[in-house]
Amino acid sequence: MDWLQILSSIYYVLARPVVPIFLGVGVLLTVKTGFLQFRAFPRFWKLLKKGASKAEGNIKTIHPVHALFTAMATTLGSGSIIGPSIAIMTGGPGALFWMIAYAFFAGVIKFTEVTFALHTRTKTKDGDIISGPTQYLKLVSNWLARWYGLVIIVVFAIWSGVQSNTLAGIFSKEGIAEWQTGLVLAVVALIVLSGGAKRVGFLASRLVPIMCFFYVSFAFLILFKNVGALKVALYSVFTNAFSPAAAAGGFLGASVFSAMSAGIFKSVYVTEAGLGTSSIPHSMADVKNPTDQGVLAMFSVAADAFFSFLSGLLILVTGIWMVGEAALDNTLMYQVFKMNSPTLGRFVLIISLGLFVLTTVIGNSFNGTQSFASMTKHRGVWLYRLFTVLVIFFGALMDVPIVWKLVDIMIILVAVPNVIGIAILAFKKPEVLKVK
Repeated sequence: MDWLQILSSIYYVLARPVVPIFLGVGVLLTVKTGFLQFRAFPRFWKLLKKGASKAEGNIKTIHPVHALFTAMATTLGSGSIIGPSIAIMTGGPGALFWMIAYAFFAGVIKFTEVTFALHTRTKTKDGDIISGPTQYLKLVSNWLARWYGLVIIVVFAIWSGVQSNTLAGIFSKEGIAEWQTGLVLAVVALIVLSGGAKRVGFLASRLVPIMCFFYVSFAFLILFKNVGALKVALYSVFTNAFSPAAAAGGFLGASVFSAMSAGIFKSVYVTEAGLGTSSIPHSMADVKNPTDQGVLAMFSVAADAFFSFLSGLLILVTGIWMVGEAALDNTLMYQVFKMNSPTLGRFVLIISLGLFVLTTVIGNSFNGTQSFASMTKHRGVWLYRLFTVLVIFFGALMDVPIVWKLVDIMIILVAVPNVIGIAILAFKKPEVLKVK
């Protein structure tokens, strides 16, 4: 409890100035690019149908759509399922509004990150790619790039630990010990990572559509069982976004700022827009024009927002957010699915969440390995893989509140330097962002 109080105090001090920075940069870049979320849709559709022009030279790249799915594998994880419930329990129904509001502007943030990541990527003599925020932030400040690089390699490992923690909590409801879940995830991640970028991209491209289908299908069945409750839930999302949420049941109430900060922080975590992390797998894409991959990345945020909104509505429609001390529990969605279908429901969630977590752990571990390799010029990578595996295992054993509070603090340490950096780059090198 002492550690939780310390982390909570640090978070609340840092959060107040950070929230307007996140939202402000999103609005700024949206205006700067002329509302690219709308203008670039024809280009996005064309890229999906015909593909993008291939890169030139001997570099170890992957297919652009595989790069997209690899990035989506990390964002469409337990964050998009569990994150909304944590946000609602912290900031009330209005937090869901702010999650989606930030996601809208965050699309352009992600476009900017990915475009600059490809614009600045370099290769080693063996053809390995060195890319990501540590590269494009050098155009702003070498110190900023070094800071980001040092923090992000720890962040990726911690995020994998969060995924392990979430899955272990749900599997424990089925009688599976936390250490067993952590061990299996750690071993699987190590095996897949040894296969490199192509194996990660191949696995992600196969698993993401499957897990999406399972989760979405059953979620809609639950939502439309009670249309009246769905209307009330939607109403509360919009009203509590701009007015305090009153205490109800196990929920203690929340201010407008609590709703805004909880929603935006969880949206940053879910979409990874502002963190710069998803630009790493995207920068591995076999694409000639950086903006093409940036456009693909931008519209992937819509999938993140959709899943988050769906998950949040499930929590509100069933009313489970007002029962007990649910804010300290990461198994709310398991309870929702089990409540509506004791046999089939819980297994649908277990299967889909298991796939979500698996691909997220693999994606985060891969991104962390790439970041470490970029800093060390591909020396000692096995040490980082060992570190990640240990965090995945022990993450399954940690207390839930401490894990999520630690995530929020790490988001601040990583995202603030990154969003400030890309805002500077957008004005310093606007020609890079022109969609061809």
